[in-house]
Amino acid sequence: MQSVTQIPGVLAGHVTKADAGTGCTVLVFPQGAVGAVDVRGGAPATRETDLLRPENTVQQVHAVILSGGSAYGLAASCGVADELERAGIGLDVGVGIVPIVVGACLFDLGVGRADVRPTAEDGAGAVRAAMAERDVPASERTPLEQGNVGAGTGCSVGKLAGATRAMKCGLGESVQTAGPLACGAVVAVNAFGGVVDPDTGERIAGLLSEDGTCVEDCVEAALALTAQTLEKDPRALSWLRTNTTISCVVTNAQLTQAQATKVAQIAADGYAHAIRPVHTTNDGDTIFVVATGDVPAGVDAVGMLATRAVEAAIVNAARAATSAYGLKAADSVHA
Repeated sequence: MQSVTQIPGVLAGHVTKADAGTGCTVLVFPQGAVGAVDVRGGAPATRETDLLRPENTVQQVHAVILSGGSAYGLAASCGVADELERAGIGLDVGVGIVPIVVGACLFDLGVGRADVRPTAEDGAGAVRAAMAERDVPASERTPLEQGNVGAGTGCSVGKLAGATRAMKCGLGESVQTAGPLACGAVVAVNAFGGVVDPDTGERIAGLLSEDGTCVEDCVEAALALTAQTLEKDPRALSWLRTNTTISCVVTNAQLTQAQATKVAQIAADGYAHAIRPVHTTNDGDTIFVVATGDVPAGVDAVGMLATRAVEAAIVNAARAATSAYGLKAADSVHA
């Protein structure tokens, strides 16, 4: 299984606005699925996360949208809801249907054009892209594109010293399996810190050295350089809030909403394994978990697979990105 699009009951699509350096990515669950969320960052921009608390009434979601545009990007979720309603997908409330759409946004206004953000029409377009393969067998669906696409279009990492030493990142995905159990993660990596391969310790993308030839240790650099960097270049302050890593984990496991919440908490450790530093006050790190309910499985096993999927998706986001908007990507530094 190569992609979340090949998990039965899951559709996914992008809208990419390359000239503006922004976009959105939507995952659609036509039959509805159990949803949960974990928010670790200090500056989130989200929709309907309170709805996913286990004690609340609604126990299913129909779409998760990951969007650029900072808080402006929340407009895209309205288009997702409208398009799902047109497709007849939503919660039956007697007088009609209400699609349950949850989502999160990242800050990409510092690249491309700050005045262009994902709109309701872009959200609708991402749903149409996802629904284009609704009638295709799951095993034959096209894998979700990675890199400078969708919510990953304007992503960057390693922003301690401002734009001149930050690097381009993007959107990545990974699917991990154990027998019939599958967990896939889609992650848009737009972190204050840098991306590290948790298996090898390699620094893939993050804070560039002053000569632009290698990736430095973001944690050590943050501890050593923060004060002098801000004294030398007050403009770097404008990059400190330009972060947030957002993701959606999809599993075919049977989970209650409380169990899915626990999986989201476990899977968030994947952020800590592959992004350093992480969950800072200048990040809005958010992770959704959606379970389609096809395979009986223990919560801990699902959590372990989900963590692996998140780690691998973060690494893939850094490796799949290409240089853009004046930012070097990993392929140009490690070539």
